[in-house]
Amino acid sequence: MITVENKKEFYQALIDKKPEYEGIFFVGVKTTGVFCRPTCPARKPKYENCEFYETAEQALLASYRPCKRCQPLSHPNHVSELVQKLVRAVEENPEKRWKDKDFQELSVDASTARRQFKKRLGMTFVEYARARRMGLAMKQIRAGQAVIDAQLSTGYESSSGFRDAFSRIMGAAPARAGQSKILKASWLDTRLGPMIAIADEDELYLLEFVDRRGLEREVERLRQRTKSAVIPGYTKPIRSIENELSDYYKGELKAFNTPIVLIGSLFKRVSGKS
Repeated sequence: MITVENKKEFYQALIDKKPEYEGIFFVGVKTTGVFCRPTCPARKPKYENCEFYETAEQALLASYRPCKRCQPLSHPNHVSELVQKLVRAVEENPEKRWKDKDFQELSVDASTARRQFKKRLGMTFVEYARARRMGLAMKQIRAGQAVIDAQLSTGYESSSGFRDAFSRIMGAAPARAGQSKILKASWLDTRLGPMIAIADEDELYLLEFVDRRGLEREVERLRQRTKSAVIPGYTKPIRSIENELSDYYKGELKAFNTPIVLIGSLFKRVSGKS
């Protein structure tokens, strides 16, 4: 976990472009929506506009895209043409779900792509593409109700990447969902990493770590079983579980009292990563 002291240290390293911090942290810039490496030559952001991450995957899941100047997904000294090619392909269509035929169309061997990404970036290509895609959807969840309200007024007709990604992962916008049930989703920062909570006005339906593999399918099953649309926002159960998680990780809580809905295996134990 990155502490306040770490953040101050990392910010000074960013200002000084210290190469010894390469691989130690990445910085997301709120005003531009990009994340950078410590030695990025671009103009330095204000401290309050910075968010620090230990891995590139964390930055991607937090909705940041790679900086084109410092190329944080490239090794400081060398990265293969294959990795560069695939990173460019993802940025051209970040909400795309990759299949074997997509690799074939690029004349790329999927297993080679997996190995090279794992070696250079610490995650496979599929994990990278998923993190980028999920990050686009999570952008709305982190921004909250105001953003979704503005976009609902346009009928979700825009082809904006993060709107498309949100719609594909979280379901059709309420304007298109008829009389569907509405669930709200919120991003929760916890001591063990960011989580997503989904609830209605009375009960919690899902609580899961954002980086969990299979999260998209889990949300899709939830939508189908409850015949719901999911939009960013807070509800009473979400605020309740957020407070309880905070108390739990401080050692001040032993039992959770937030009301939950158990639908098969959809709801995950909140203490699953303790």
